[in-house]
Amino acid sequence: MLEGCTPFPDDLAAQYVRDGLWRAETIAQAIFDSARQHPEAIAAIDSTRTLTYSELRGETDRVAALLSRCGISRGDRIVIQLPNCVEFATLTLACFEVGAIPVMALPAFRRAELEYLLSFSEAKAIAIAPRYRDFDYAALARDLRDALPGVESIFSTAPADGCISLDENRSAPVAASAIAAADPFEVALFLLSGGTTGMPKLIPRTHADYLYNAREAAKVSGLSARSRLLIALPAEHNFPLACPGMIGALLIGATAVFSQSTNAAELAETIRRERITHLPCVPAVAISLLDLPESARAELKSLRVITVGGQRLQEPTARNLKRAFPHLVVQQVLGMAEGLLCYTRLDDPDEITFITQGRPLSSADEIRIVNAEARDVAPGEIGELWCRGPYTIRGYYRAAERNREAFSSEGFYRTGDLVRMHPSGNLVVEGRIKDLINRGGEKINAEEIEEHLLAHPGIDLAAVVAMPDPVLGERACVYLTLRDGREFTLAAMREFLAGRGVARFKWPERIEIVSILPLTNVGKIKKTELRRDIEQKLAREKAEAADSPIGRTALANR
Repeated sequence: MLEGCTPFPDDLAAQYVRDGLWRAETIAQAIFDSARQHPEAIAAIDSTRTLTYSELRGETDRVAALLSRCGISRGDRIVIQLPNCVEFATLTLACFEVGAIPVMALPAFRRAELEYLLSFSEAKAIAIAPRYRDFDYAALARDLRDALPGVESIFSTAPADGCISLDENRSAPVAASAIAAADPFEVALFLLSGGTTGMPKLIPRTHADYLYNAREAAKVSGLSARSRLLIALPAEHNFPLACPGMIGALLIGATAVFSQSTNAAELAETIRRERITHLPCVPAVAISLLDLPESARAELKSLRVITVGGQRLQEPTARNLKRAFPHLVVQQVLGMAEGLLCYTRLDDPDEITFITQGRPLSSADEIRIVNAEARDVAPGEIGELWCRGPYTIRGYYRAAERNREAFSSEGFYRTGDLVRMHPSGNLVVEGRIKDLINRGGEKINAEEIEEHLLAHPGIDLAAVVAMPDPVLGERACVYLTLRDGREFTLAAMREFLAGRGVARFKWPERIEIVSILPLTNVGKIKKTELRRDIEQKLAREKAEAADSPIGRTALANR
């Protein structure tokens, strides 16, 4: 195992091989085998190009040869920061072919994040689109190469000063395949942790565990060689990459369609034009599809499965999706780049799919639901989800201190997710540990209150966060976006929550109406920003009150 990574225990690794969960093949080998079986089938599509499996294999070999000529070999790291495009597929597969390790960065990253990733991973190269969404990535990459002695090459999707163009090397001669250089049980790639504070941790995934991850996800999502999967979320994320994502689609001869937009109208046009059958997305994207005109929704008949993850899909939204698209199977997934994936099954009853986030992907997955003392809770009670299994990592890369916090002595990953076991055997996500608001000793689950509020017809999105309070420690504040210019007051909210039987202490004590909520690149609400926003507002209000005559008198009398 790569230095700085935590290997699976030898006995478990041997067991996974004996049981056929891990195979002695790399990701590139497995996808090239698929290419041999489906040479003329369409493998990858973006807005400018379409590649058959035979063409995908040929272009991947040429990019692999280019990497080798540029001194990239087994174990070398390449930070990949590409928008969703065919080049993402060929470059990533070329890295797997020569045994280089891609570090999956996001298109939205800028100097601080990229400098950290390049330096921390000791990358020899970075791959970029020269200009994307009015930002000059080529200039930034050149600055980073000049600042970091270890960075030798910049690969780009188009010609740019100081960059090696992947586009110009499509017809380059192909050297002998270097596929034998990769090790199936070695690290294949680094994903990024989804933390909202600090720089992300690097998540090492091996060829063997990630192939198992993608194959099983493809099965549970109902992918076949006739499927057409839309990748609209940033492809560097675990969800659109291998759950089942691009890798899962290519493993079975399906078509991966890349889109650089999550705009509802543009997505709908892509779904219609490309006859998309499978759409992995986050709740915000699913909600946007509901806002399409009925005529536009009627044209999405090809769509068979919408798999929603990233955050819990609230029951009202799930029901609305089924109502708007009766032919569609709504599938929920609870997943993490560190490993464990839980899916509702395609044959689960709607009443289960609408309210649960699924059960583990593999029979070899081990899960625990524990309390604050690390003791298993009773069935149906809420606790933190712990997991380990054949595709869940045993540690972050070069992060000994964080690993002691995030992993138990028995190798269970402490997810930070609060869940309970539903009688069906599926898990129900009840929030995050840090999403608990401690109001004078009473714990308020933010996600529970959000679910109630989203049942109101005038509310589009809701995010409940803690705001500091000098007496109780914390109180609840809710940020809301409203539908169609409606109004919603604190009094109206209290009346609504009272009518739903919500305990009074759980009611948010402040409302912030906003036009949009800050979202991550995969559509998760950035609650860290909201907590910071309300703290700053409270501080300003306190300062303004202190400056007023009444405020100064009140402070003097304390």
